[in-house]
Amino acid sequence: MPPVGTATSAPARSGSPSRSSFPPRGGSPLKPHNHPRALKPTPISAANSTTIATKTHLSNLDRVLVKQPSSQPPQLTHDVGRDHDPNKPDHLGGATAAGGGGGIGLLHALNLPSLFPFLRKPAADEMSPRSLTHLQRLLSNSPRPSPKSSIASRWRLYHGAEDWSGLLDPLDENLRRELLRYGDFVQAAYHAFHSRPEASSPARHRHLILPDRSYRPTKSLFATSSLSIHPWVNSSAPARMTQSSSWIGYVAVCDSDREIRRMGRRDIVIVLRGTATCLEWAENLRASLVPMDSPDASSSEVGQHVPKVARGFWSLYKTAGEQVSSLSASVVEEVRRLMEVYKGEELSITVTGHSLGAALAFLVADELSTCAPSVPPIAVVSFGGPRVGNQAFADRIEKHHGVKALRIVNAHDVITKVPGLPLPHLREKYEHVGSELRINSRDSPYLRPDAGPACTHDLEAYLHLVDGFTGTGSPFRSSAKRSLVRLLDQQRRNVKDVYVNRARELVVDPTAAVVRSNPHGCLASPTT
Repeated sequence: MPPVGTATSAPARSGSPSRSSFPPRGGSPLKPHNHPRALKPTPISAANSTTIATKTHLSNLDRVLVKQPSSQPPQLTHDVGRDHDPNKPDHLGGATAAGGGGGIGLLHALNLPSLFPFLRKPAADEMSPRSLTHLQRLLSNSPRPSPKSSIASRWRLYHGAEDWSGLLDPLDENLRRELLRYGDFVQAAYHAFHSRPEASSPARHRHLILPDRSYRPTKSLFATSSLSIHPWVNSSAPARMTQSSSWIGYVAVCDSDREIRRMGRRDIVIVLRGTATCLEWAENLRASLVPMDSPDASSSEVGQHVPKVARGFWSLYKTAGEQVSSLSASVVEEVRRLMEVYKGEELSITVTGHSLGAALAFLVADELSTCAPSVPPIAVVSFGGPRVGNQAFADRIEKHHGVKALRIVNAHDVITKVPGLPLPHLREKYEHVGSELRINSRDSPYLRPDAGPACTHDLEAYLHLVDGFTGTGSPFRSSAKRSLVRLLDQQRRNVKDVYVNRARELVVDPTAAVVRSNPHGCLASPTT
């Protein structure tokens, strides 16, 4: 039976009005009575009918947005003669009637929760994506690389010619893309080491799949410790964790004419992973300062104005293995070769690394700056790196050798604060090098505010924060598009429960997704 007071010519409806009651394209779906074709209720029941329709629309809207689906969803109605298809948009601003639809369009623009307080979600849900569709996209592992703007005319600025002045806070969009690309290069180095630990030949880079196919790996790099390990550790730990020489990174060169035109030069990149073996951990603890020119001399024998670096870092950089050259010799040899191959072209050198790799990056950049009569501009991109040397070393690398350094630092990452206070037997302390881009893990709407050191120092967490950083005091970037799959895979305990639960509802298995999408685990960096 039709509701009392309504025109008898309209078929009965238990929910939303039929599509025929809405105006054609160009009309307002919120005011169907303005159209001559709309059915006009009698004045007696106009308010009652409008109230029922509004409540039904809001009930459907509440299901479209990020509210978790209940065990007994409300009954939805559809137009007569049309089978319901959850993939087809209904008349509510393009939102789907099914719970997994994305509420976008006019209704989102109206910001109805601010008009109707009863629609507001609890605090935990307010920080979630505005729709399950958006979260599903963030959990997708399909590569969606953003269009890259041409930086040919300003590439020296993005490479640090003016210490990134005016580009860091707020963070320039082009610089963000460059930083995320270098960070993904380091992620590829981590995965190449952990996925194929048995491969230790100099041809190791042939098994490396870079996330940016514009670059081509040219040489594998190895780091060797001068320490010896205790026999009981050597017998109980895996060989790759106790061997003195380990694969630590690679050299790659931009090999795409299109990308070279976009960047304005051919880029040579040196990529170094962080700590992964027992001997590397042991070297990290050797924090005494040693002179770079005479590392065997004690600190008391040299003045404070002599450049000094941590003994452990220097050992990994300069020690040669039984079957491999030292990291120092390998990098210099390969960069000289590439400079000769591409002689006459506009070149740049970028050294990037995370944690231990970030510390070694400064030693690499310092030596490359004097490896030839005419060296291309050199920049260091450091993710979560510790201090490396004293003030004299910082002055040498920046002022005398002209190396530009950008340190990306999470405010809650303790590794970036060590070594900190002056050592008891020394009167000098460690100093940072270069400019700083400071991010904060508590700014992320996805990470728990009490995330521990394993999360605040994690490289993927760093890249997630860079992708969302807009400026100091500004909210997390709502248009960030970097996949959350790897973040959930590596830091699930530090991701807020609401997102972990939503991932389960969407039948997302982060671990399986990474392997299924790309056996090498190299994710693209889909940023806008």
